[in-house]
Amino acid sequence: MSLNNRISAEITAKQSAAIAAAFEQLKTTLSPVLSINLTAEERKAMLVMGDKTLAFVNKTLEYATQNPGLVPNYVDLTEAKKDNKLASDIYGIFQQLSTLLRAMEDTGMVAGSEAYEAALVIYHSIKGASRSNIPGTQTIYDDLKQRFPGRGRKIIITEE
Repeated sequence: MSLNNRISAEITAKQSAAIAAAFEQLKTTLSPVLSINLTAEERKAMLVMGDKTLAFVNKTLEYATQNPGLVPNYVDLTEAKKDNKLASDIYGIFQQLSTLLRAMEDTGMVAGSEAYEAALVIYHSIKGASRSNIPGTQTIYDDLKQRFPGRGRKIIITEE
């Protein structure tokens, strides 16, 4: 096992239920807004708004409000402002979720790495015990050997 045990925690059943309830509440609250499901092609063709474009859009709509004569008659400024507010609100929520997802990913990676490392040490111990004919270890080793995610052999193809 790793000499550096970076995490020793668990999620209780009560916490798990609270998390599930919070996600359901979040989905329910956002359901009227999250009604779009883009295809891969639509996503590629879409204009993307980020930090820089968010500032550009805000400033442009501010100037448009102050100078309505500069807005083409085919642009619905009220709808553009509404879309911008929604995009800004969604972006803020997305940033919060991204931070949470990164923390979850990092924690899961550390916990998974530590568990995998411990399992490898135990597996190799069982393998050694099996080779030493310790009673009952061969069956365990045979079972684990089938599940071992070791690297497959690379096949090298050469041209003649």
